[in-house]
Amino acid sequence: MSTISTDAAFAPVYRVDKFAVPAAGRQEFLERVSATHDALRRLDGFMGDVVLEQASGPGDFNFVTLVEWRDEAAFAGASQAVASMHRETGFDRHEMMERLGIRADIANYRALPV
Repeated sequence: MSTISTDAAFAPVYRVDKFAVPAAGRQEFLERVSATHDALRRLDGFMGDVVLEQASGPGDFNFVTLVEWRDEAAFAGASQAVASMHRETGFDRHEMMERLGIRADIANYRALPV
């Protein structure tokens, strides 16, 4: 029997971000990812995360981050918290990505009962 909720408002939300990071920007990128994930881990509704670096294969993206949120409300709260953190620290994600030549594919996912 599936334990996946059919009510989207109460189903876990998976934030999956994929990045193509040039070697010259690797250290700065990972420092920012580490700081962001440290903050995310303290938020209500955080269920778990993983940061992956490509080890082999022909894929375009060499880093993938995944964060699981309890539900849509927890994800929305986290989004607001990260935006506030960036404002308070003066961090501009778009500026950093452009300066370092980082390309990203960012989306939210839900589990399917297959």
